[in-house]
Amino acid sequence: MKIRPLSIDGAWEINPQQHGDPRGLFMEWYRFDQLAAAVGHPLRLAQGNLSVSARGVVRGIHFADVPPGQAKYVTCVRGAVIDVVVDIRVGSPTFAQWEAVRLDDVDRRAVYIGEGLGHGFCALTDDATLSYLCSTTYNPTAEHTVHPLDPELAIDWPAGSPQLSGRDAAAPSLAEALESGLLPDYRTCRAFTASQRVGADPAYGGR
Repeated sequence: MKIRPLSIDGAWEINPQQHGDPRGLFMEWYRFDQLAAAVGHPLRLAQGNLSVSARGVVRGIHFADVPPGQAKYVTCVRGAVIDVVVDIRVGSPTFAQWEAVRLDDVDRRAVYIGEGLGHGFCALTDDATLSYLCSTTYNPTAEHTVHPLDPELAIDWPAGSPQLSGRDAAAPSLAEALESGLLPDYRTCRAFTASQRVGADPAYGGR
C-alpha cells in the first residue's frame, strides 16, 4: 500500500497492492496502522456508508463543522468516479483550491479526506458505487454543503449536464458560505487534528 499526500493539506491518496491470479484477486483496501503513520493519528471509525450513483450525477461539496468534523476514507467498489477534495478552510494557504482523483474498480485507489475539507464526486459510469468510512456518525445539524457548480471554484466536472440533489442545487456559493460564517477555520482544524494524535491531551481547546 502506497500513501501519498495530495496538494491540499489534510488529504491523501492511497494505492493498494492487488494480488491476483486466475481465481480472482485480494487486497488490503484499508490499513489502520499505515494510514495512521501517514496522517499522524488514527482514523476513528464511527460509520460506514455506501453510495450508488448514475452516470453524470454530482454529489457535494459536503463538509461538517469542526470540531468534531468528519474525516472520510473513500473508495470505489464498482464503476468509476472523479473524486474531488476542496479546501474550504478559512485562512488556509490553499483556500478555494481543489484536487481530483479518479477512483475506480480497476486501480482501486482510495482517498482520505481530513476534518474541515469539502468533498464531492462525479459518477463516470452507471451504478458507480462508493464505499466510505467516516470518523463521526451522521449529524444533519452540523453538516453543510457548498454549491458544486460555483464558478469561483470552477471544478472541472466531467459531465455535460450534472445531476444534482435538491439540497446541493440550493446550496450557497463559497462566497455566501464564507460571508455567513459557515466555513471551517484552518487553525481550528489544524488544532483539532493535532488533538487526535496518540498521547495528545484529550481536552480540546482549539477555538
